[in-house]
Amino acid sequence: MLITKKIMIIGSDVKMYDLINKPNRNSGSLIYLDNAATSFPKPDRVIDEIARCMRQYCANPGRSSHTIAVRTNNMVMEVREKISDFFNVGSPSRVCFTKNATEALNIAIRGVLEPGDHVVITSLEHNSVLRPLNTLKRDIGIDISIAWGNKFGEITPECIKNIIKPKTRLVAVTLSSNVNGTILPVKEIGEVVNNTDAFYLVDASQGAGTIPLDMEKMNIDMLAFPGHKGLLGPQGTGALCIRKNIRLKPLMQGGTGSNSKYLLQPDMMPDILESGTLNTPGIVGLGYGLDFINTFGIDNIKLYKDMLLERLYNALIEIKGVSIYSKLDNNSGIVALNIDGLDSTETGYILSNEYGIATRAGFHCSPLAHETIGTIKNGVVRLSLGCFNTIEDVDAVATAIKEIAARAGQGLFVHQQKVHPKS
Repeated sequence: MLITKKIMIIGSDVKMYDLINKPNRNSGSLIYLDNAATSFPKPDRVIDEIARCMRQYCANPGRSSHTIAVRTNNMVMEVREKISDFFNVGSPSRVCFTKNATEALNIAIRGVLEPGDHVVITSLEHNSVLRPLNTLKRDIGIDISIAWGNKFGEITPECIKNIIKPKTRLVAVTLSSNVNGTILPVKEIGEVVNNTDAFYLVDASQGAGTIPLDMEKMNIDMLAFPGHKGLLGPQGTGALCIRKNIRLKPLMQGGTGSNSKYLLQPDMMPDILESGTLNTPGIVGLGYGLDFINTFGIDNIKLYKDMLLERLYNALIEIKGVSIYSKLDNNSGIVALNIDGLDSTETGYILSNEYGIATRAGFHCSPLAHETIGTIKNGVVRLSLGCFNTIEDVDAVATAIKEIAARAGQGLFVHQQKVHPKS
């Protein structure tokens, strides 16, 4: 009854459930639950407009004054404006396009840190944060403090406050764990950081497009995100949004189309951080991904995913031999689990090859998160929901997990973990 009730209260102007359950999958009978890696399928409009761009006006933005170059530049600016409005950045010029969130995070981290600086992070961070920071620790001697979460990775603002030092230059926090979906209190952490001299960086790789974000209200100084996950755009897109009065050292230098006679990098935004030709078709697609989200409303998308998550979680929690490492509440749409007697990669392999269910197994580029939730030995199977999943998908996955768990309990599997390596 809960499922039916929630579908009925989704906005009357747009019948979200009907549209969302008629995607152009082009994937046979595949059930796709790997949306935390890349959302699939994409809205048809995203695909169509990328193709239109490639056919009709894909010139180099900001480099020429002929007709299609101007049109291309206008389209790119339009998407900057959409992103600025979506996250309340304050100005489209403060949106720096990147090829992914990893590049955006590297620009932010390397753009503010100096030798001897102190950085605060959480135990849920992705290697896109951990690796550049630990490289800088080795190379220039920065100091890193980690706020460790409980067994689900939950962290309070007080955990962050207690490890901030006078020399803290940066607080970097993920919006949501890419391992088990735990959402962190980024607004409340922002209030803590706002009372210090530190910069506040939020990695919105998991949650952007599902969880509303307002940079001004949440005191976020820098927001990094990919275009290809919850924002429903193509791979090869992302951005770093930067609040006014923050200057970053550029990660690289090169052509910007501006001040071309000047032998040093221009110092205005976004040119200072955007060297080389942009991924125009991808940026156009990202813009239409944002349009798709805005059409339904981000709150409605969150409601729909929560509905699916609740149904999936409640089915899985009843299965004997299944361990779950996610909580139902405060979750961006992920269930992390293992089946007794099976390595996580074995379970992922069986789900894919026997049931046609796409998941991700292993360590998900977040080793500290696995230490936090107690799965550093075998990793987990990650089931990550997207707005194009259906109730039928959820029920089929629950049935498959139940069957695999029963077979594992009877010792019917030959171990295959060396066949399908962890990642």
